Amino acid sequence: MRLWPFHRGKHQRRPAAVVARPRRLRARYDAAQTTADNRRHWANADGCSADAAASPAVRRTLRNRARYEVANNCYARGIVLTLANDVIGTGPRLQLLSDNARANQLLEGAWTTWAQQVDLPGKLRTMRMARAQDGEAFAVLFTNPGLPGPVQLDLRLVEADQVATPGIATGDGVDGIVYDAAGNPQTYHVLKAHPGAGTAGAASGDHDDVEARHMIHWYRQDRPGQRRGLPDILPALPLFAQLRRYTLAVIAAAETAAEVSLFLKTSLPPDGEAADVEALAEMDWERNTATFVPEGWEPSQVKAEQPATTYDMGKREILNEIARCLNMPYNIAACNSSQYNYASGRLDHQTYFKSIRVDQAQCETVVLDRIFAAWLEEAVLALGVRGDAAVPHAWFWDGHEHVDPLKEANAQKTRLASNTTTLAAEYARQGKDWEQELRQRAKEIALMRELGLPIADSKDDGGADADAADEYDREDEVRHALSR
Repeated sequence: MRLWPFHRGKHQRRPAAVVARPRRLRARYDAAQTTADNRRHWANADGCSADAAASPAVRRTLRNRARYEVANNCYARGIVLTLANDVIGTGPRLQLLSDNARANQLLEGAWTTWAQQVDLPGKLRTMRMARAQDGEAFAVLFTNPGLPGPVQLDLRLVEADQVATPGIATGDGVDGIVYDAAGNPQTYHVLKAHPGAGTAGAASGDHDDVEARHMIHWYRQDRPGQRRGLPDILPALPLFAQLRRYTLAVIAAAETAAEVSLFLKTSLPPDGEAADVEALAEMDWERNTATFVPEGWEPSQVKAEQPATTYDMGKREILNEIARCLNMPYNIAACNSSQYNYASGRLDHQTYFKSIRVDQAQCETVVLDRIFAAWLEEAVLALGVRGDAAVPHAWFWDGHEHVDPLKEANAQKTRLASNTTTLAAEYARQGKDWEQELRQRAKEIALMRELGLPIADSKDDGGADADAADEYDREDEVRHALSR
């Protein structure tokens, strides 16, 4: 048995020392290799931090290009508008969940009135569009004495260009925001005039210091440590430009072919007997006439080869790639579902609607809860009710219409019958408050009984509904088979 050093006797020899040779660990990743083929492709890859990569100069360039495309590209404008309309819709609705039902109704009504007075849904849609094309949206909470209601809280939207620190170098990482030792924003520097206003005030750099509790900053943080936002359509900016250039080039080629009536060509050598015609000379032709051409010259027409048969396919692929960075399906980005059937349309929409819910959840946390806390602080004083910012509440958004209402109604009926859902959850899918809807339905039923109108009983017409649903399913199967 081999003994360790503290077990050896004095006559036992020490074993020779074993020198361990270092072993080289070899791992080969194709993506980490720099070759002559990929050198230019990865030339711009760097190790900059999130703030250094999104420097003021870089963000300014990206904002200007994104705004240019949204202003001049029909697809870019439509995609940004559709995204804002789907996320915000007609605006979120507040439901308070405290035990005081009377206070809940009073505050909910006051919030709805105030939201209409300040046009909260419109400002939220503008903020969502600004986040898509500018990368971030800012709103300052301030007191507006011009509001007619008791609560005079208002929002003033500020473009990202105005949130900047005067005199900061263009290569520095973050500007316009002062942070404390823990990384929390303390103060925002808001320029009094837009840098692009072209006025004397814009060049002076005068700014206001806005406390963080009065500023709302909505952006998507893609990297740890990122403190300023980049446009949501950033990866698609080169594709938007290519799509417009491709369309304009095809139209120009088609117009050129359509404008040229015909051209003359000759196959005779330079020393032949053809008539002497100056190069690029033009001849006037009259309609419905027979005209003689110079001797030795043969007339022919320009073939209209644009748009080619692959024109639609090329635009569709580019637009599909553009919409991918927004989790938006092609048929919504193009507003064209001619290539879709019912199943593929529903499948593609699932990812998009999930992305919409994520955006709405972030809007609730970053924007709405902040606004509601500031509004409630004034409302409890103006309305004389008790409440605080921690009162339980929920936000309801517009629901998405189902492409097959009958199937959705039957599925909803099955879920309620099997106790796998609740009325609150089903009404929330439609963006409605279940308490308000039930109270309204109770009023309608009471009035129908008072007027002697018949009230439909779900138990009596269950068989008719089932037969209608089966007939609708058979028709849907026939339509699906014909579309294949």
